[in-house]
Amino acid sequence: MARDALTGSRIRERRIMAGQKQAMLAEQIGISASYLNLIEHNRRRIGGKLLLKIAEALAVEPQTLTDGAEAALIATLRDAAEEVGLADPELARADEFAGRFPGWAEVLAGTRQRIATLEQTVEVLTDRLAHDPHLAASMHELLSTAAAIRSTAAILTDNEAMPPAQRNRFHANIDEDSKRLSDSAQTLVSYLDASEGTADATSSSQEEVEAFLSDHGFQFEALESRDATSAQIDRLISTAKSLRTPAAQHIARGVLEQVMRDARPVPLGDLRKTIKEHGTDPATLAHALRQPVARILRRLAALRELGAGLVVCDRSGTVLFRKSVEGFTVPRHGSCCPLWPLFAVIGQPGMVISERIAQQGRGQPPFQAFATSEAEPVQGYNAPPLVRSVMLLVPAAEGSGSARQVGATCRVCPQQGCAARREPSIV
Repeated sequence: MARDALTGSRIRERRIMAGQKQAMLAEQIGISASYLNLIEHNRRRIGGKLLLKIAEALAVEPQTLTDGAEAALIATLRDAAEEVGLADPELARADEFAGRFPGWAEVLAGTRQRIATLEQTVEVLTDRLAHDPHLAASMHELLSTAAAIRSTAAILTDNEAMPPAQRNRFHANIDEDSKRLSDSAQTLVSYLDASEGTADATSSSQEEVEAFLSDHGFQFEALESRDATSAQIDRLISTAKSLRTPAAQHIARGVLEQVMRDARPVPLGDLRKTIKEHGTDPATLAHALRQPVARILRRLAALRELGAGLVVCDRSGTVLFRKSVEGFTVPRHGSCCPLWPLFAVIGQPGMVISERIAQQGRGQPPFQAFATSEAEPVQGYNAPPLVRSVMLLVPAAEGSGSARQVGATCRVCPQQGCAARREPSIV
């Protein structure tokens, strides 16, 4: 049903919501109740002047009656219907439903969004419980200490005739272990409270670095100059409140040194000029600037206007760097999905992959992924080369082609029959 044909239905629903009788509204706007009845059943078209009177009487904007629900609301309803496999004829009536029952449409759309948020939270918490190294170490410490106390207490219980001096030593051991258990429990509770109650709380060195880079928008003007030095890196690290641990400072230094090395041959200003002439295709830009594709991918990720994400890993598949982008989850703990183009190029330095991908899940957006790997300069004889893979994720336009489905990590990936699965999914 066309939108303009639903004006009468919207008038009727708004009148009912306002608690007005049909005759009362008809009298207020100066028409007969029978004529208003025909309008409300979409059997009579309504002119502009009369529409303004009705909108004024119902205390709504005229556009609310003619346009109905916003496109975003209708799109949300259609997404919800597609997720449950609703038949195509019903999908086509999302506009009609939103127009006739705007309140219920808002409730349904809001519920769908809350479900999606809760599912994402479950995925994050499950991933964290399964792979968070700090949490695993804390639980191991708690269990080990509790076992030590239980063992000592059992010895004291089973040996009533123990000499006083030896018994005192065991009592001292229980006292010491009890204090250690209390301290470990308090540390664990503080860690969990900070993670749940603080928006910018970090639980690993990598997360501290990501917070530091995010604070700067992943751009560092001081390092864009060809005259940039290590002293400027020292200054950035020493004044960074996000970098609280030596490990995070070490990782951040490596990232900033890479930024400085990339900025010297490809300043962002030069990159923007080249993009105006050649577009944003990485391979084309690499040829025009005579630079490795991996360097171009890292430089493109620094452009705020591109809104792209970046993931870097070493030859073991361990993620060394991430620039998050909405709609594509990079696990903070544990291994990533082996189907990413990032891992397909690890053993093939110089190869460049361009592929459209999307992660499994509700309404996940598609991305154009560009991936390549590069070998670090050899440090000496008989030394294996250090290889790093780089993957740029550029948001792709909806409906511009099919996307290959990939996951985030096996534990929360719903894809069935995947040959690359390492462990069962909880989804």
